Amino acid sequence: MSATERQTIRYEKVVAGGWNWSHIVKRGTILRIEDIEGGANVAALFYNGANTTERYNMGDTLKIQHISFLKQGQCIYSDMGRILMSLVEEDLGWHDVICGVSDAALIAKRFGDKPYQEAQNDFYRNGYDSLLIELAKHGLGRRDFTETINFFSKVAVDDEGNLGFVENHSKAGAFVELRAEMDTLVVLDTGMHSLNPASNYLRKPVRLTIRPAEPVQEDDPCRLFCPENERGFINTADYFC
Repeated sequence: MSATERQTIRYEKVVAGGWNWSHIVKRGTILRIEDIEGGANVAALFYNGANTTERYNMGDTLKIQHISFLKQGQCIYSDMGRILMSLVEEDLGWHDVICGVSDAALIAKRFGDKPYQEAQNDFYRNGYDSLLIELAKHGLGRRDFTETINFFSKVAVDDEGNLGFVENHSKAGAFVELRAEMDTLVVLDTGMHSLNPASNYLRKPVRLTIRPAEPVQEDDPCRLFCPENERGFINTADYFC
């Protein structure tokens, strides 16, 4: 982030590892997520901030753009064919959209049971319940849970079709910048990826900032990534007419 961009920051927060956060990111602003220590994973849900029945759709996001993971220049689509957010800049080239999040059974199997009553805020959280806690703050629940995007995490497919976690993918200082094309409710969990083979329960913090974005131009790389994206931007603009 340049010095000029830093001067325009409207919001800044460090979210501890293994924790949750949510915010309605206003149209025309950029949410920057930075991996502070390296090895972070940020599971994210996305909803239309004005009508949460419209939300991120993994199938459309992949099919429309002919992709199987997210990288710079691509868009996050809703189930109404509109663009919630665009990935305007990042430095990893791969973010997992397939593997989802951990649940209580997986964490207990991997690391044992460490409940809140025993460990207070150091208890072992799981991605599913963590995101549900944050969703509840917005009147949402289990039926509103959708597919997630795992920023900073990469998975690979072996010759037998098995998914495997790629270790050391994200280094300290790696970042993602998401431009909101609609007022977007973003719900995050900073717990470890469900396929991460680490023997210890990991907690990796991230830094969040929000700042104004430059107006979208006709030659915007996200808009021109594929012809379908141009139609997606038009559909989104029509929503605000």
